[in-house]
Amino acid sequence: MKKTLRELADFVEGDLLGEDSVEIRGVAGIREAKAGDITFLANLKYVSKIDTTSASAIVVPLEVSDINKPAIRVKDPYLSFAKIMTLFVRDEIGLPSGIHETAVVGKNVELAKGVSIGAYSVIGDEVSIGENTVIYPHVYVGDKTKIGSNSLIYPMVSIRERIEVGSSVIIHSGVVIGSDGFGFAGTPEGQNFKIPQLGTVVVGDDVEIGANVTIDRGTMGATKIGKGTKIDNLVQIAHNVQIGENCLILGQSGISGSTKIGNNVIIAGQAGITGHISIGDKAKIGAQAGVTKSVSSGESVSGYPARPHREALRIEANIHKLPDLIKKIQTLEDKIKRLQEQKAKE
Repeated sequence: MKKTLRELADFVEGDLLGEDSVEIRGVAGIREAKAGDITFLANLKYVSKIDTTSASAIVVPLEVSDINKPAIRVKDPYLSFAKIMTLFVRDEIGLPSGIHETAVVGKNVELAKGVSIGAYSVIGDEVSIGENTVIYPHVYVGDKTKIGSNSLIYPMVSIRERIEVGSSVIIHSGVVIGSDGFGFAGTPEGQNFKIPQLGTVVVGDDVEIGANVTIDRGTMGATKIGKGTKIDNLVQIAHNVQIGENCLILGQSGISGSTKIGNNVIIAGQAGITGHISIGDKAKIGAQAGVTKSVSSGESVSGYPARPHREALRIEANIHKLPDLIKKIQTLEDKIKRLQEQKAKE
């Protein structure tokens, strides 16, 4: 792909400095960039790097005006450069194109314009896939599943039957969507009777799901992932969980069944959330927190069991003082014992 600097400036609504016909063929970091690339500078303390980069153009903050290289000035260089990167994704990562001869496509499948399906992928019966969606090799899509437009599904993803995936969704390798929820009923004989998992999973638009994430289908009804939510690697989302829009869920977190999570919630790495509780809008869950009860909107919690973050910090600070406190107590006990022995002798 080739873009002129003018086209890129218009795309990110930035101010162009220098020749607008400069041809851009790729994106790169400021140190790695070569002729034909565009790069970016987000932090002014690295402004000297502008003179040393080989890039043909650079995205810079609004504060930069005197520059000897073609540039695009914007309010947020990091965000604007990320948007520019999206234009070059297909060239940079080599997306498959067309329907590979080894792909297996079932009956009554609806494939919109521009759909690509890689080698050895299996598409079940009555599946619907929207325009320009790319499915890499070795992907499984179950019967009656619907996938929207402009989505990207990497190798070794399993999307089970009757699942709904929105548009502009990115699903990384190893993800399983729609596996059975962990539901069992105890019998009088002490056995665990499996409860059929008849529900589905609904993934909203603009969601990204990291590698080896597992999202269980609802027992009945749906497990839901809201629009714009981003899920890091190795996250477990149990049956009938409801996650709102624009949430960030970091690696190795686990969310138990039927928990409701609001919009713009941040769940840090290795946090564990019990089932059947609610997390309010804009709440923040600290790393390795164990959340055992509902969290109010806007509240920040951490620790185990999770409690208000400042309280958890005070407790953690005092825990580090315990060895010294124990020594002081032992010293006082020894002193009291000596006084008691001395008094007894008198």
